[in-house]
Amino acid sequence: MIKIGITGQSGFLGTHLYNTLGLYPQKFTRIPFEDSYFEDKNKLNSFVSQCDVMVHLAAVNRHNEPEFIYHTNVTLVKKLIDALEHSDPCPHVLYSSSIQEDIDNLYGKSKKEGREMLANWAEKSNTPFTGFVFPNIFGPFGDPYYNSFIATFSHQLTHKETPKIDVDKTVPLIYVADTVKSIIDAILDKLNKREFRINPSAERKVTDILEILKNYISTYFEKGTIPILKDKFELNLFNTFRTYIDLENHNPVNLKLNTDERGSFVETVKTQLGGQFSFSTTKPGITRGNHFHTRKIERFVVIKGKALIQLRRIGTKNILDFHLSGDKPSYVDMPIWYTHNISNIGKEDLYTLFWVNEFFEPEDTDTYYEKV
Repeated sequence: MIKIGITGQSGFLGTHLYNTLGLYPQKFTRIPFEDSYFEDKNKLNSFVSQCDVMVHLAAVNRHNEPEFIYHTNVTLVKKLIDALEHSDPCPHVLYSSSIQEDIDNLYGKSKKEGREMLANWAEKSNTPFTGFVFPNIFGPFGDPYYNSFIATFSHQLTHKETPKIDVDKTVPLIYVADTVKSIIDAILDKLNKREFRINPSAERKVTDILEILKNYISTYFEKGTIPILKDKFELNLFNTFRTYIDLENHNPVNLKLNTDERGSFVETVKTQLGGQFSFSTTKPGITRGNHFHTRKIERFVVIKGKALIQLRRIGTKNILDFHLSGDKPSYVDMPIWYTHNISNIGKEDLYTLFWVNEFFEPEDTDTYYEKV
């Protein structure tokens, strides 16, 4: 069992790494971290001393004063090194830097200096160190106007705001799940490397990405149609985009019920993807689900009976409740990293259609149990 601590645990990358490690309780133990530990020497020392592996992600990315960014990031590294000096044995230290090291700005300078300080300490202390240099990271739940232009565009488009491109250029990108995999692989391999540059998983122009996101608005957000996703990058981009939708106001989405003397007809899922459709009946009082996915696109469509669909983002406590009825057919799509369930709250059998974008594979289900 590897005991892992993450500074910046509550941040964008920290949250994804923390939650992903939680999928493997047989391999990893997560040592909780709070940002306030940097202001309490004893708590920081205690945190570091509990870790077999310590991943340093805490940093300031943006601020009105560039000098504040530089001073804060360098100071955090110095405090961390001081705590590491009091740890015996020393943990394997991993550090997240950015390709902005290559750009003449104070953020990039602070990240490079931090990496070099930790690398020098590790060499002197004869302990493994992995100094990552990542491309631009994007993915679900990034803060708009802070973590990524993709987060900003996705938020703006889903909230009826108009994105603005300041500089159009080709940007090297890496999806946050791929970033997390690189970190976990380095932990398992005990990788010792002062400068470990990770290749981008895609390179796209800012204008091209904005056009794709605009297509998601017209195709998916407004019409409910699952769009064509040409490659893994577009799947990751679509799953990122979906997490910026205001779920409480968007769901459930009503469908058009066509009725004549023959009965009723409802179009439940329009897709340019394919995927797998399923049908289920659920007895009164029964709940299905209580699991989440990290990559799958999934839709629940209620066509008969009364249902309660509940969603909760992993790592949070707020539960979203959606009531659906076959009298007014409607659906709810499941964002990734949201545990979800469906309950029959009526007195008759519940009829539900399920669609998922990939076939079920027992060896790679992408299904993780967690009660809503």
